[in-house]
Amino acid sequence: MKRLISCLLLLAASIAAAAETPPKPKLVVVIVADQFRQDYLTRFRDDYKAGLDRLLRNGAVFTHAYHEHFPTVTAIGHSAILTGAFPSVSGIVGNDWYDRETGKQVTSVSDLQVSPVGGGEVGASPHRLLVNTVGDEMKLATAGKARVIGMSMKDRAAILPAGHLADAAYWYDGSTGRFVTSSYYRADLPDWVKDFNSKAAGQYKGMEWLGRKMPESQKVFSALLGSPFGNDLLEAFAEQAIRNEKLGQGPATDLLSISFSSNDYVGHQFGPDSPQVRDISIRTDQVIGKLFQFLDAEIGMQNVLVIFTGDHGVAPMPDGQAGKRIPGGRMPTGIIQTNVQNELTRRYGEGNWILSPSEHSLYLNRGLIQKKNLALAEVEQAAKEAVSAIPHVFRAYTGEQLTNKASWQDLVGRRVLNGHNLSRGADVYVLLDPYWMFGAAGTTHGSAFNYDAHVPVVFMGAGVRPGKYDQNVATVDIAPTLATLLEVDPPSGSAGRALTEGLVPR
Repeated sequence: MKRLISCLLLLAASIAAAAETPPKPKLVVVIVADQFRQDYLTRFRDDYKAGLDRLLRNGAVFTHAYHEHFPTVTAIGHSAILTGAFPSVSGIVGNDWYDRETGKQVTSVSDLQVSPVGGGEVGASPHRLLVNTVGDEMKLATAGKARVIGMSMKDRAAILPAGHLADAAYWYDGSTGRFVTSSYYRADLPDWVKDFNSKAAGQYKGMEWLGRKMPESQKVFSALLGSPFGNDLLEAFAEQAIRNEKLGQGPATDLLSISFSSNDYVGHQFGPDSPQVRDISIRTDQVIGKLFQFLDAEIGMQNVLVIFTGDHGVAPMPDGQAGKRIPGGRMPTGIIQTNVQNELTRRYGEGNWILSPSEHSLYLNRGLIQKKNLALAEVEQAAKEAVSAIPHVFRAYTGEQLTNKASWQDLVGRRVLNGHNLSRGADVYVLLDPYWMFGAAGTTHGSAFNYDAHVPVVFMGAGVRPGKYDQNVATVDIAPTLATLLEVDPPSGSAGRALTEGLVPR
């Protein structure tokens, strides 16, 4: 009798535990707002009435989430989110970099082995990404049954989060006003994409945004990117993808990665303290709300797991900092390269000492260094000394120092170390003083400081424990947390941890 009672109690406990285990979502939607700082959630909170409001009320909101790498740019941010890997492991060390093997500047997704499909001039793929993504792990765990699609106005923002095994990635070709892909994914655009392109082309001509009228000419396609209408177009495209690809309606959990790029174009031009950035942030709330309404009707939001984040932040406009008694300014164009070239020529003789165009990541001419029988570490150090003598250079790091993992124990040093890939990394990294930047106009991002690194991280859906979590977390924690919720392996290069404090105990 006692044994029977014990068995019944054990059975009841098992049933109760099973009842508490949240069901797996039918669809995961990863939303990235390009150049969306964490403080946009608080500064404009009262203006949010739709999607962001829903996330903030019903989600696990991690208020101190940071990109722990340098530089803080689009390609690296997007690759980190669903790989959980730093550039030191993922191989994505920038939007573009100097490729020592080919002797050319390459982008993070350019691929001469594939062809553009639907428009564009150069093929693109994830072939430079050295690790896999959560989407890839979902495909492996389900024998390919999971559907994975990435989309954005930018190719790198569509391709890198989706991973190697994605069913598709689509991005916007500003020269034609069409969503395109490459032969890496398929030989031709699906009929629904063709139909969308034919109907959507030019629909924003003549529309106004904050007193600025969209052009009537072909230039409307490029102007679209720098207005909220770019986000509207992408959201409409996402609805068609969900419906036509039947995302969330298959035998396994599917994943859609969608990156809203227009925030970045607006932010670069007007700066984070502008009315334009406030307006597009409010409109981002509205466009995400529209997507949620569609998902609610199509799949049911109870079946959707949402992740919201940003790929990087942005610095204030340096031209307005002086009046606020905050330091900041612009470095003269070419000063870094000129000073290093001149100093290396003075020390070691004539030659083209720098092969890359970047001011913050210098790739030295290793062939010339070898020809002159010089040690790379010595020349790197000479370049560092030349850079460090320039006013408003905060620090310079050499590849030799980072390769030997010299003791960089502070915040900035750790982020630079995380960003250095042994084979693809630069020989000298140049960091400017806080609020100083390269570029003659607008504002930018890329530094190791928190205004460029602090971004939102919000999870919402089944298995998530809503609330506000104020401890420091990293964007590389997103991937292992999602893997935990889906019960798949973390991606191959994942360096983060599962944010179990924001999850329902299992």
